[in-house]
Amino acid sequence: MSAGDPCEVVERTLAWYADHARKLPWRRPGTDAWAVMVSEFMLQQTPVSRVLEPWRRWVERWPAPPDLAAEPAGEAVRAWGRLGYPRRALRLHRAAQVITERHGGSVPTDHADLLALPGVGSYTAAAIASFAHGQRHVVLDTNVRRVLARVAHGRPTAPPATTVAEHRLAESYLPAEPARAARWAAASMELGALVCTARSPSCDRCPVTAECAWHRAGQPVVEVWPRRRQTYEGTDRQCRGAILAVLRSSDVVVDAAELTACWPDPRQQQRALASLLVDGLVVGDPETGYALPG
Repeated sequence: MSAGDPCEVVERTLAWYADHARKLPWRRPGTDAWAVMVSEFMLQQTPVSRVLEPWRRWVERWPAPPDLAAEPAGEAVRAWGRLGYPRRALRLHRAAQVITERHGGSVPTDHADLLALPGVGSYTAAAIASFAHGQRHVVLDTNVRRVLARVAHGRPTAPPATTVAEHRLAESYLPAEPARAARWAAASMELGALVCTARSPSCDRCPVTAECAWHRAGQPVVEVWPRRRQTYEGTDRQCRGAILAVLRSSDVVVDAAELTACWPDPRQQQRALASLLVDGLVVGDPETGYALPG
């Protein structure tokens, strides 16, 4: 089943986005590039609903990269709270330091400079350049990849890893005018998040149903890519979170016995603590105690 006209898909999606886009704080007119960058770090593998309040507190406390760079790395970990994957906090702190040292305290506009920042990969660099600076870049997250797989190829989902062919396909949908391309990046992402969802797509509310090869083919489910279900309860990751929760709640060094008491399995607790020390999220030793990095 052939795909619809890319220009028509873009036009309809942009019109839908104008009426249905969520009013997220980092999308407000006048939001600076640092606030957008913080949102992109926090939104990695984390739902929007969990990010809203931590993002607000973060940008109020550290409204510019030099404000964060001047603080100890441990304060970034403390403020990260329960967002998960706390190494993102360390990377964002280090990125703020690099921005302060090399870019005068302002988030760079050049894509290559963004890509050189700690914790910024190809997706994040393209997202910041697009959403903060209005540039023309392919922004391929899970939602956009799923929308394009369905609309263009009639497949229910995209393959597990991004391919060169996917990037070329996305480029073919990207408007030539930079501001319009940046808006398309946000609109296609929003379409995948709200309508063209992975499990329960709302095709009756989709603005590009008539252009969608997957819908015209009867929504076949013949190409299901296996995904490992991630567990959390009882894992080392949960144990790491318990240790960090103790350290975040304390302004002083925590002794080893107190950390051991936060988890029922001492061997697992020691393994998780060792990994936190390696990652730089915790500093200290059994004799002097443990703390967030200074």
